Amino acid sequence: MKRKIYSLIVAFTMVFASSCDLDLLDSPNEVTAATADPSWVLNQVQLSYAGMFEGISNTGAQLTRILAQPNVNYQNAYNATALNGVWSTSYATILSDIQFIENELNTEERPIPRHVAIAKVIKAMVLMHLVDHLGDVPYSKALNPSDFAPTVDSAEDVYKVALDELVAARAAFAIATAALPTDLYYNNNVTRWQRLVNTLELKYYLNTKLVNSGSAARIAALVAEDNLLKDGDDFVFRYGTSQTNPDSRAPKFGQYGGGGGDYQSTWYMYHLTEAKGFDDPRVRYYLYRQTLTNPTDPDELRCLGEIAPGHYLANNFPFCLPDFSPTGRGYWGRDHLNNEGIPPDGFRRTMYGLYPAGGRFDENSASPVNSPTLGAGGAGLQPIMLSAYVDFMVAEAIQTLGVPGDAKARVESGIRKHMNFVRAFALASSQGGVVTAFQPNATWTSLVDSYVAAVNTEWDAAPANRKMTLIAREYWLSLFGNGVESYNLYRRTGQPDGMQPGLAVDPGLFPRSFLYPTVFTVTNKNAPAQKANLGQRVFWDTNPEGNGWIN
Repeated sequence: MKRKIYSLIVAFTMVFASSCDLDLLDSPNEVTAATADPSWVLNQVQLSYAGMFEGISNTGAQLTRILAQPNVNYQNAYNATALNGVWSTSYATILSDIQFIENELNTEERPIPRHVAIAKVIKAMVLMHLVDHLGDVPYSKALNPSDFAPTVDSAEDVYKVALDELVAARAAFAIATAALPTDLYYNNNVTRWQRLVNTLELKYYLNTKLVNSGSAARIAALVAEDNLLKDGDDFVFRYGTSQTNPDSRAPKFGQYGGGGGDYQSTWYMYHLTEAKGFDDPRVRYYLYRQTLTNPTDPDELRCLGEIAPGHYLANNFPFCLPDFSPTGRGYWGRDHLNNEGIPPDGFRRTMYGLYPAGGRFDENSASPVNSPTLGAGGAGLQPIMLSAYVDFMVAEAIQTLGVPGDAKARVESGIRKHMNFVRAFALASSQGGVVTAFQPNATWTSLVDSYVAAVNTEWDAAPANRKMTLIAREYWLSLFGNGVESYNLYRRTGQPDGMQPGLAVDPGLFPRSFLYPTVFTVTNKNAPAQKANLGQRVFWDTNPEGNGWIN
């Protein structure tokens, strides 16, 4: 097998590789198993996975109201082209390159078990993402170079392959080797990789808890082994500040300099600022306001001249802005499924902040983000799997599966871990001095303690059938930057419930999975018939059909 590594890919990989051959930049190069550098191929796998994660994460964030969804209904938002990029990146780049590493580059003469182990972890994550979003997908025949029309495998079988890959990765990490790759995630810390493998296994069993009678026992064993992600083990992809050749900045930082970009979600901002009666300590890290007062001109924010839809009024949902005090505080985004035109608000609307976009910390300066060098300059991250998430997943397992443990203590631990992770990221950034000047350590500690105390009081007062709501809500508030896990959480548990609905009374079926991408259905004669609608559930989602369970 031959793999083509083009000059643009090589140039981008150079930023992260420890060494490189400049001759490779001159033109496209055929790289064979005899000449390929396994670390370069693995670099491409690692980089491509970060890009894939960004795409599906934004999709899940919009569906779960972490970000605003700028379409009038779900069918328009998620047509058959929605996951074209994810599909192509998964099969043509990531999985194909992993197969090249495993089958061609890992030989008896030149064993590379660490490269293989990392590749297998990423392979498992990609397969799980594909199933979680699409259901049945090709696998067993997908990477056969002589088969141009692979059939799909059952989603359950592909999910099981992902679990098998995690088991194989665990074994490969145990093999001692001097052939170390450029590890863009953990810098070849095997202990952290092993804990990630265990955490992904926890995720597998939690996602399949409704269809797998062995989930509770396996989760209990993983918790008892206590070898899941801990403080400092967070699995993230970190970006740089280079603007060109290549642009290594976090994708979300693209708002800086040009304005515009994603609208923040009115519903999420409401929960960060108004719902509890006090601000979430993370809001100044998540979001950056370009104004400290609410707009008053309908030409800037059209909904100011409109009456809230009847279904909003009937259920007291915030409409248009999260705060309707006389002047407000400048948190300015969009309601769910708002497809209105874009007014001249690029340097007025609320933007991504320091975490995870690498932007500005909100210290009340409220100046427009009109330069691509502001804040941390784009040195953000992808929060793919954090140690804080482990606590929330375990709390869910305790609450819904009877796994031994203290769910309340796990929720508190998850909140504190996540808040401290966000704070530590901020202090380590170029904005650290700005952060501590505005919010000294003692102030931060007090804010976190007060927040946790309020959640604990709410937990103690909540009936048993509402405690899962609190677990999911606090997990959701910790998932800014990670729509992958919020989308799975929402379908798996139906929580947090009571989400802000779309502006239209009937936005169509909520996507329980996505339509097959046109790059698959148009080019593959063996592709299955396109799904009838977005309501088709993936195999592990046996919750009630139709809207009502989730919307």
